[in-house]
Amino acid sequence: MTKQYSRTRTMVEGALMLALASVLSMIPLYSLPHGGTITVVSTLPIILFSLRHGVRWGLAVGFIHSLLQLLFLGGLENLAYCQTLGAQIGCVLLDYLLAYTLLGLAWLIAKPFKKRVLGVGVATVVVSLIRYLCSFLSGYIVWKDYDYAFEWMTNFGWGQAIANMGENALCWLYSAVYNGTFMIPETILTAVVAVVLCATVPMLFQEQK
Repeated sequence: MTKQYSRTRTMVEGALMLALASVLSMIPLYSLPHGGTITVVSTLPIILFSLRHGVRWGLAVGFIHSLLQLLFLGGLENLAYCQTLGAQIGCVLLDYLLAYTLLGLAWLIAKPFKKRVLGVGVATVVVSLIRYLCSFLSGYIVWKDYDYAFEWMTNFGWGQAIANMGENALCWLYSAVYNGTFMIPETILTAVVAVVLCATVPMLFQEQK
């Protein structure tokens, strides 16, 4: 009975974290014109859930969150930027399914650290950077078909550097810069909030067994 109750409680908590993450993702602090938003730490509830309940539960809730983001929170609109079926598949896998599911690895990354605050901070940064890496790869797949990527870099005053670069290298650079403009600030913001909460309300981050 106790085990069943614990499982039910975990599922309810997971549903609450999914709802909170979805609401926070709808509160943009800054949005880029071709997809990408700095939100009010919208990934933190998923990271927190993983830290409390482990990798298995964390990955499961992260996967559900990825589907919600894709189907109901603007993901399908972003597929309009994909000019080929391969780009659409890459975008779905990298920008959504992998990027959000792998937030559930937070528990595994935090586990080796004896100091909980340090573990929480490192785990938050690492899973956020994994998400950035996924979007970086997706960005190359999507934007390599667009002349806009080259024009955008030119407008940044990098004309001479662009002239010396091949289109392939330029697309990688474009993806790194474009995704970094919103994901790096969100990573920093999420990590700071996670560390502050862990330091002030440590019980919130206690692992549930």
